[in-house]
Amino acid sequence: MKASAYDEMYTADGAVRPHYAEFAAWLASQPAEVLARKREEADLVFHRLGITFAVYGEAEGTERLIPFDQIPRILPAAEWTQLAAGLRQRVRALNAFLGDIYHGQEILKAGHIPAMQVLQNVQYRPEMQGLDVPGGIYAHIAGVDLVRAGAGEFYVLEDNLRVPSGVSYMLEDRRMMMRLFPDLFARHKIAPVEHYPDTLLEVLRTVAPVGVSNPTVALLTPGAYNSAYFEHAFLAQQMGIELVEGQDLFVADEQVFMRTTQGPRQVDVIYRRLDDDFIDPLAFRQDSMLGVPGLLSVYRAGRITLANAIGTGVADDKSIYPYVPEMVRFYLGEKPLLNNVPTWMLRKPDDLAYTLDHLAELVVKEVHGSGGYGMLVGPAATKREIADFRERIVAAPDKYIAQPTLALSTCPIFVDSGIAPRHIDLRPFVLSGREIRIVPGGLTRVALREGSLVVNSSQGGGTKDTWVLED
Repeated sequence: MKASAYDEMYTADGAVRPHYAEFAAWLASQPAEVLARKREEADLVFHRLGITFAVYGEAEGTERLIPFDQIPRILPAAEWTQLAAGLRQRVRALNAFLGDIYHGQEILKAGHIPAMQVLQNVQYRPEMQGLDVPGGIYAHIAGVDLVRAGAGEFYVLEDNLRVPSGVSYMLEDRRMMMRLFPDLFARHKIAPVEHYPDTLLEVLRTVAPVGVSNPTVALLTPGAYNSAYFEHAFLAQQMGIELVEGQDLFVADEQVFMRTTQGPRQVDVIYRRLDDDFIDPLAFRQDSMLGVPGLLSVYRAGRITLANAIGTGVADDKSIYPYVPEMVRFYLGEKPLLNNVPTWMLRKPDDLAYTLDHLAELVVKEVHGSGGYGMLVGPAATKREIADFRERIVAAPDKYIAQPTLALSTCPIFVDSGIAPRHIDLRPFVLSGREIRIVPGGLTRVALREGSLVVNSSQGGGTKDTWVLED
């Protein structure tokens, strides 16, 4: 992989890439003061809508606006077609893996993945062993993080299968662009994304328990203090379903009911934005005040569908990530269409030795970490930070993986001084029901600080609209 970053908009010699040509001509005609005024308008609207995200560790407070950039990330149709095929393949393999490890465990018996990596993983749920879920679907909603590196090849950075977030920002970014620059949408043929809530609801209804013809779907949230609560409320409203907390639901006669002003109403499908540990205090954490007592027993009886299924976290754990290409070959008999980032597993002595010798060059991540926390970006770290992280690795090497520091692709953003490149990633959302559905594009996250590779919203990153051009 080359050290220089691939620029999404410009070639190495400064020419505009063909799929950006129309936009680049428009951008060149826009006065800087107009773009600045549009940015202020976007901030005002987002503030009024309450589009915030918790940024932990900031002295000035826990809630902030997610910065929105008005220069879109554009993908040509042919490139998106290839990505979508790879995403479908990968999610099919991940669902097959989850079905296997909670049933026959054939991939473990065949020796393709060390059994201890799965069965002793903190995200593995023995309670799911032998449980048949509707349609064999465990990860109904998957957020697959993609990065472009080197000469422009896409890599999967991680798979998010527990409670992937961010789709509301994808939808609101598109709404904002259409509000600010309606003329751009007359100049370009851009694939729509606004049907995502309808598609999600349709997918959730197709995985209702056997025998339920007109299922009632509800979205279970931890509550208003959760960092992604805006998204929970937004999606429930957009889908036309009830937004509920654990206290709004109860179990009776092996069914789940929600309390309504018209009396109890049976619920058939729960789109849960609540981690496994908190979902049922009778089965998992007894101190949870967020879940529904007895929910697991109804689930095991096949009377409720949970999306995503309990126990999906084992498939998005970073210690399992290196084996996903092997899952594709094992379950589908196909060559992986999307590549992983090369990964060192520090439980292996040789990988550990290499990593400790090259900490200043690598990115090291906790296998259970998320949101950009618990990681070391070697080239951006101080000697003290590297020394401290070294001690943590040596104390528990099996808790970490290491990867090369990729030169993530860049896309121009509008900053105070004008237009400047910043590193980005892409999170498409893959929906699995009777068939796999993908809304074109996804959430493009951008590292706002110059040179930064950390794009996570929880670490102060921003977002931009993602356009897939139609032929």
